Amino acid sequence: MTATLTDQDRPELRRVIQEIADSGFTGVALRVRDERGEWAGSAGVAELGHSAPPSIDGHVRIGSNTKTFTATVVLQLVAEGRIELDAPVGDYLPEFGFDPRITVRMVLQHTSGIFNFTGEHLEDGTVLPGIVWSGRAWVEDRFRTYRTEELVRLALSKAPRFEPGADWSYSNTNYAVARLLVEKVTGNTLAEEMRRLILEPLGLSGTSVPDTSEVPAPHVHAYYRYEEDGGDTTVDVTLQNPSWISSGGDMISTTADLRTFITALVTGRLLPAPLLAEMLTPHAKVPYGLGVFVQPTEGGGTVITHNGGISGHGALMYTTPDGATTLTAALNYVDDADLSLAGAFQKAVQRLVDEVFTR
Repeated sequence: MTATLTDQDRPELRRVIQEIADSGFTGVALRVRDERGEWAGSAGVAELGHSAPPSIDGHVRIGSNTKTFTATVVLQLVAEGRIELDAPVGDYLPEFGFDPRITVRMVLQHTSGIFNFTGEHLEDGTVLPGIVWSGRAWVEDRFRTYRTEELVRLALSKAPRFEPGADWSYSNTNYAVARLLVEKVTGNTLAEEMRRLILEPLGLSGTSVPDTSEVPAPHVHAYYRYEEDGGDTTVDVTLQNPSWISSGGDMISTTADLRTFITALVTGRLLPAPLLAEMLTPHAKVPYGLGVFVQPTEGGGTVITHNGGISGHGALMYTTPDGATTLTAALNYVDDADLSLAGAFQKAVQRLVDEVFTR
């Protein structure tokens, strides 16, 4: 079943989101804006055992899309003269004992080498564990409150992945550090600075840095499956305390707000041109700037993007550099320790990107 709200027919988009739902996702809501106007639709269901499709205006935990919001706040504080992009992060947070070579830029670009508090997957297949964020243990303890300082100190107690600036490795710790940085230099919470600098200026009423386990209505339901005694148990984990991921992925938003945000970002409404250029300059090894991926498309173009998933909720955020074409989506699904839908997720993303940006 597909719900749509549009003044145009886009059968090719309806077909793709239905295929995504059929591939194992509980539901998907998609919003596209291009030269043909704006189209929004959904497929699948908002909640297992029910027939209602996801609301195209529904709220969802956006996972690592949070990093783009957080990086933008840090760069806005750079623009205000309160942070220096190439200053040692330890100058602002001396109590943590950071390697003095680690700069604010390295934190935003994942080149700091700091251990990832959610665990590291090394090139040889070795897994170095961090906090518990999967399996039955996480499900039963999902309302635990973590302090961001606790997560960062845990990461700093582990050996770094590499010397600062010597390589690239995606680490949620970097964005927990960014949160502490924002809060230290402003004296405000990240949520307060996010409202001041992004949410209120852009009118993003559906977006928040949550301080409770609630997700505003309407919302899709998130699920987690774990094995026990030879059988599977599936639990509704829509309600959880996302402090375990901190600014690595704790925010809530909607497809409409994500579209407004990413469009405002790339068109210069949030950052002065020199800082936006810094943000959109990709690393030589991985096409990651400061809080965003800068990816080539098969058609020879470029998209600015960040995606994210968190325990049965996911979100996609794509735009052309001029903001003329955007794709945002919200997904809900049954997650598990094996990340069983990871392959389907990557395939779904590629299908959508191909349909919107290369045809």
